[in-house]
Amino acid sequence: MESWSFDCAGKGYVLRRSPSAELMADRPFGHDVEAAVVRSALAAGVKAPQILSEVEPGDSLGTGYLMHRVEGEVHPAQILVNPPISLLSDIARELAAIHAVPLATLPKLPETSAAALLTDLQSRFTEFGGDRPVMALAFRWLADHVPGPVDPVLLHGDFRMGNIMVDANGLAAVLDWELTHLGDRHQDLAFGCINSWRFGYIDKPAFGVGRLDELFDAYERESGVAVDPDRFRWWLIYSTLWWGICCLQMADIWRSRMDPGLERAVIGRRASETEVDLLMLLEEDAPAAERRPVIRPEGSGSESNQQGEPSASELIQAIIGWIETDIRTPAQGRDRFMASVALNALGMLRREVDAPINIHDRALSEELMAGSKSLATPGLLGHLKAQSLAKLRVDQPKYSALAVARAKWEKA
Repeated sequence: MESWSFDCAGKGYVLRRSPSAELMADRPFGHDVEAAVVRSALAAGVKAPQILSEVEPGDSLGTGYLMHRVEGEVHPAQILVNPPISLLSDIARELAAIHAVPLATLPKLPETSAAALLTDLQSRFTEFGGDRPVMALAFRWLADHVPGPVDPVLLHGDFRMGNIMVDANGLAAVLDWELTHLGDRHQDLAFGCINSWRFGYIDKPAFGVGRLDELFDAYERESGVAVDPDRFRWWLIYSTLWWGICCLQMADIWRSRMDPGLERAVIGRRASETEVDLLMLLEEDAPAAERRPVIRPEGSGSESNQQGEPSASELIQAIIGWIETDIRTPAQGRDRFMASVALNALGMLRREVDAPINIHDRALSEELMAGSKSLATPGLLGHLKAQSLAKLRVDQPKYSALAVARAKWEKA
């Protein structure tokens, strides 16, 4: 989606749009349904944007709707460095309000269940290769622990840092309703708590803001409904896996040329961050003997003081230096951002050249999916930990879980 902010007659507005109806073709509903949900949420007391009008076919603007602009901060790094003291309570309040929106006021929306979503996610995993053993292990665990059905409520579907706006008084607006649906309230509660959406604040498991018990207590006060920790854990593991599959899908979108942009390809390499997160979530179910530390690897990689022709790693480093000084420094706006994305991609390549690793294993993935191997299989958990750490060191060496997992899992 695109969001265009502009001023007219002294007032601020935002146009949320898709450039064409074709780009909306694979979505379960269009902007008309999304707008109706936002209006119902606002009427029920949710801090949702106020929609003024919808894009008409004759406007030549694609599809979308026009909103009053809400002033505030949306960037997670800016919010989480010093969040308003009320923010976690505000999050609980808004989630409770969303879940209490009367279903009779809503348009027809997809209704989901844990079992159906898991089946769909597994089919996507197979479509994208089905060869990541850690993901296969998570699928098996989820299949063995599927929670029973519940009375559905309205879910935002993408409630996380990055989709909420904050001002000096706390949470100011809930944005981006394109994934809204009906289902288990625990899905909304867990989604924003996955480590990828905590933006480095791994020690604050509730949205990067605070403790889970604080979130659960605040939500129960606001909603009158107690949080089921086991159900929450299932949705936390599911949501972590879901984001990993979405990263693989980004790579597929790039390969198909549906979107040939560099950013899609780079996000595809974020799948490895979810695999370390999944192992940290799942290992508590492994036998104690299988949770013993793995051996810390020796330093490896090519030396930078080679003589003669430049190595592949040195050539990549030369390109990195050129982009940093000649491209990114003078660039502005999106060009500067994309230069940073390119530097990130080249950094991955340089580290991979120095320490190549292949974590793809279809045969092992199939054994894990079938249950013939599991967390109790001798040596398997240690093998998956070592591989996942090595992959994440290449892909995202600054990811918050890497240092935590290495301190927990490795021994000299």
